[in-house]
Amino acid sequence: MPASVRSDTPSSLWDPRCLPFVVGALALVTLGAFENRATVAILPTVAGHLDGMALFGAAAAAPLISSVVATVAAGLWCDRRGPTPALATGLLVFTFSQLVMGAAPGMTVLLVGRVGTGVAEALLDVALTVLVARVLPRSLRPKMFAAMATAWIVPSLIGPLIAGVLADLVGWRSVFLVAIALTVPAALALRPSLRTLRGADAAEPSTAPPDTRQILVSAAVVSAGLAALTLGGPGLEHSAHSGSTAIVGGVAVGAGLALILIGARRVLPRGTARFAAGLPAVVASQGLRAASFAGAGAFIPLMLTSVHGLGPAAAASSLTITGLSWALGSQVNGTSAVQRRTTVTGRVRASFALICLGILGPAMVAIDRLPVWAGLALWAAAGIGMGVGSPTLTTHLLALAPEDEQGRLTAASMLAATISQSMLIAVAGAAIAIVGTPLPGAVLAGILATAAALALCGAAAASRVEARPTASIT
Repeated sequence: MPASVRSDTPSSLWDPRCLPFVVGALALVTLGAFENRATVAILPTVAGHLDGMALFGAAAAAPLISSVVATVAAGLWCDRRGPTPALATGLLVFTFSQLVMGAAPGMTVLLVGRVGTGVAEALLDVALTVLVARVLPRSLRPKMFAAMATAWIVPSLIGPLIAGVLADLVGWRSVFLVAIALTVPAALALRPSLRTLRGADAAEPSTAPPDTRQILVSAAVVSAGLAALTLGGPGLEHSAHSGSTAIVGGVAVGAGLALILIGARRVLPRGTARFAAGLPAVVASQGLRAASFAGAGAFIPLMLTSVHGLGPAAAASSLTITGLSWALGSQVNGTSAVQRRTTVTGRVRASFALICLGILGPAMVAIDRLPVWAGLALWAAAGIGMGVGSPTLTTHLLALAPEDEQGRLTAASMLAATISQSMLIAVAGAAIAIVGTPLPGAVLAGILATAAALALCGAAAASRVEARPTASIT
């Protein structure tokens, strides 16, 4: 960012010195929101049309798996060269991935596109978060994250609906073409600020870590572990009839867990697994937050379609609800009154409690203890919890992190989220593959209950995030 913005602190996101970046960033978030909501909403339909329900878990987890190495690389890239190159590359990969998925003749090719989507999301997410830290003063960061959450409102309202209607009337392939069309205006809106920031990136080089190769290798080990864990699930599909198939699937799942544990020790801050005070606890909280909310959210549309027989458009309502409630929670969290009168610990604990409460709604719907409308209304609480917790943890991490490690620590935070939710989705996908169709509601209720339990763990450990900074990644 130009020196004038840094020497004279802006008091509003709409300050002319910040406005080009704010507009471009919000356009990019809107694009990502539409792609996310649309794809998740139609994925059960796509899997059914391509006769690939056994690979549903793999398709849901594929972007998370591929984003592991990309997230770490993006963090290192941003610290060394600035966030602009990573952002531009992410837009190119995103466009290519949508083309692949739109033309997919089978589930295997669709998985390739989903892998590319994960790479693109990693590059874009890390670069954009680092940009917020380097462009905006600390006082405006909660407001910017609230604005980003608000940018999800329109895609959440019309994205799943558009995706469902297009899938019903035109065909699911048209959904990916719409995502490509939205890439052009998002890139054009962001271009002026990228041109300005390119000079700032070059003028302020970061210190590159001496062990970059080892970090990337460890990230590749984690990615391989997640892949083995995910792909091992479908191998268990016919375990009741084939003992050898069950053994292969079980070995894959076990090997995957081992690889994840080995690799994660190098790419996450030391002490993350035990919630060590400070940065490790912040990163661990991001992991539990993602596992509980995203892990549950990935299976709610499947529950609504397979257990209650709803169509794609109706099942997409769960995504619309959380998009709106997430934006509401972020707006509340970004107000000056909330920032002054509450602590980081209090907001994080409240976030996890709301997520747990919200998950209970769909869990009870799965076993017919609540009507669909009531369960989805309760699910909105989880979105509010995410709106409060996500900007709180991200802003707190950026405040604790040294500037030349913001990329790596942002990547570590996102990686913790990726690992945790991938593990939950993969294990849940394996359970679904073993049970087969028709899918009992009790199985999906168990998956959702597990996600709720993780949220309770996050609430219990919330006080660990607000402590003196500790060593980052060693």
